[in-house]
Amino acid sequence: MELSLQMKLRIAAAVAAGVGLVGFLAWPVAAPPEPFGAVSVLALHQSGAGLVGGISFGGAITLAILAFLAGLLAYFLSWPYGREIGVLAVPAGLAVWAVRCGDMAGLTQLNPTLAQRQELFALLKWEPVFWLAIVAAGFAGVLLGRKISASPNPNNPEEKADSKSNIYLKAAIAVVGSGLIAQFCIGIFAQDIRVFDNKLGSLVAQPAVGQIVFAVLVSFGIAAFVVKKFLNASYIWPTIASAFVTVYVAAIYARQDTLQYLVKSWPTVFFPNAVISILPVQIVAFGALGSIAGYWLAVRYNYWREYEAK
Repeated sequence: MELSLQMKLRIAAAVAAGVGLVGFLAWPVAAPPEPFGAVSVLALHQSGAGLVGGISFGGAITLAILAFLAGLLAYFLSWPYGREIGVLAVPAGLAVWAVRCGDMAGLTQLNPTLAQRQELFALLKWEPVFWLAIVAAGFAGVLLGRKISASPNPNNPEEKADSKSNIYLKAAIAVVGSGLIAQFCIGIFAQDIRVFDNKLGSLVAQPAVGQIVFAVLVSFGIAAFVVKKFLNASYIWPTIASAFVTVYVAAIYARQDTLQYLVKSWPTVFFPNAVISILPVQIVAFGALGSIAGYWLAVRYNYWREYEAK
């Protein structure tokens, strides 16, 4: 079943709202001081120059407001399918930042010592939660648009009534399962030069931005497809999982002994795990887009199976 021209135009309009309000209008809020620097929420130590970059509190509030407005605008631009399509706006806007900025290798090169590297990963580990909050602001705009219009939910797959305990259990399984699936798949798809190491097993060089886009989109698409197919779970849960994949991987692969070994033995462009080589804004932006796409692919697949069965 191919998308109609009208549906493609609605999707394009929703994406354009996010790209315009978040990707370009809000860019000065997070733009790094150097031309090809990495986008980061927190100010980072770089080459002994002190703390540079980062997003101020006022900038974070401005970004959240613009994200909310992007979701609200996208809802009405894609009406009557605003709830299904409008959620694409903010992740699409953040995706512009994700391909426009530098990479993790650039940050590690500017933080070459063990102490700097430890601080770097300690700061970045929880940063995906902030980007998830910005995506959630966009989702909130979509929900407000739905409340204002009081429109029905066309083509929304029916969900069976369930007890609260089962709903919470399903959500927890969906988040954990999505995170594990996405982490595994990113390790396969985000491949650059891989070298073997006697202590760590193998190391991966910094993937190119195109490889990161492909790996994260496909990995979370697969995760969302699986949890929808087997748990009938929403794309919300894989999207949430995108914020915690970095936390989990950093806790395992960014320990002091591992970082100390890397500082002494390998160039700064090599990482013990592919997920660590991906900036938080990249993994949340493309993780959200992949989750939404994977969810609706699963919906279409289920409809196709039902049609074939008849």
